[in-house]
Amino acid sequence: MHYDIVIVGGGAGGLELAAQLGRKLGRRKGAERILLIDRTVFHIWKPTLHEVAAGTLDTHQEGLSYPILARRNHFSFTLGELAALDPAARTLTLAPMADEQGRELAPERTIAFTHLVLAIGGGANLFGTPGAETAHLLENTADAERFHHRLLTAFTRASFAPERALAIAIVGGGATGVELSAELIEAHAEFLDGLAKDQRFRLDITILEAAERILGALPEKISAQAQTALERKGVTVLTGARVQAVEEGRLVTSKGDIPAALIVWAAGVKAADTNPAFGLETNRLNQFVVNDRLETSAPGVWAMGDCAAAPWTEGRTIPARAQAAHQQADYLASVLTARLAERRHEPAFQYRDFGSLVSLGESRGVGSLMGGLGGPNFFIEGLIAKWIYMSLHLAHHRAILGTGKTIVLALARLLQERVSGRLKLH
Repeated sequence: MHYDIVIVGGGAGGLELAAQLGRKLGRRKGAERILLIDRTVFHIWKPTLHEVAAGTLDTHQEGLSYPILARRNHFSFTLGELAALDPAARTLTLAPMADEQGRELAPERTIAFTHLVLAIGGGANLFGTPGAETAHLLENTADAERFHHRLLTAFTRASFAPERALAIAIVGGGATGVELSAELIEAHAEFLDGLAKDQRFRLDITILEAAERILGALPEKISAQAQTALERKGVTVLTGARVQAVEEGRLVTSKGDIPAALIVWAAGVKAADTNPAFGLETNRLNQFVVNDRLETSAPGVWAMGDCAAAPWTEGRTIPARAQAAHQQADYLASVLTARLAERRHEPAFQYRDFGSLVSLGESRGVGSLMGGLGGPNFFIEGLIAKWIYMSLHLAHHRAILGTGKTIVLALARLLQERVSGRLKLH
């Protein structure tokens, strides 16, 4: 089967790109020329995986079906995982897919393309730490739901345990680790509301960060505000603490052993170990090296999002953020539309940093907005920051659903929370 444009990876950037291209080509041509490939059939915005893990976001309510999105946005979708790539022949191979019982869902397939976009994302960097592979990761929806199941089991066990306490350790003080700790505090409070008084238990959360402060990619003021807010919630923040090993029930660190019934690894960013086998130039983090037009070492093959090392300023690469993937999707939609029309005017991609926002629970947030609001950095906190943070999620939905459907989705989520509470207990 041949497609003009194949996009591998249905994350924030890949899905937005497919939706834009499909709508531009229209109902008649879009599905014939644009193909999106992903290893799952439901889309969850990756920055909300910490909410799925804590149970404060229900994937059955929030998840969006790729086949339905494809029909509405006029592109095609197929289930698959990239197994091999031949850039010269312009073909890729998808690995066979199996269900939980090992029965075949989809056979191995070969797909031909004219243009290819790799948007396969990245994951945590374990840094070769002994035992780190046994910790919980939050790289996809399955990871988050698996942790949530373990969390509810741990909550129940702690409510009957003699010590009436549950210890959770989070390795990594970046946005994921910080936001997860805040959501866990709220999930614990919701869980306690329905318990008998003699079953209530204490939740002890520790964030371990190897650097000297959490949220190292953000301004120091944001880091300090976030740490103060977390400590007021009862979270222990250990900076300058290097994890030396992950063992059953504890972390071995440079600042002593940290007991923990549940351990989450949310440190570092690294692309898939299979990426160097695809015949494209990669860096030490397995990211595809791209030029200032997001094109890889093979002509006609682009990479975007966390799997791409795109040049930025002062020798740095564009950070792994949702706003970067969103901007890259807009850029590549324009470039690929021009390619299909046999026009080759392709200015360099210009990344604009609009600032960073971190959610610290249902009614708090901290962040900085870039671009002339009160100077080079305009700091915001509290409800305003939280509302703007939520608006970024809605902006992603608007890009793939349209304004009307996004408003309906937001209202449905709000009503669901009012009726059943924020915590998913099944």
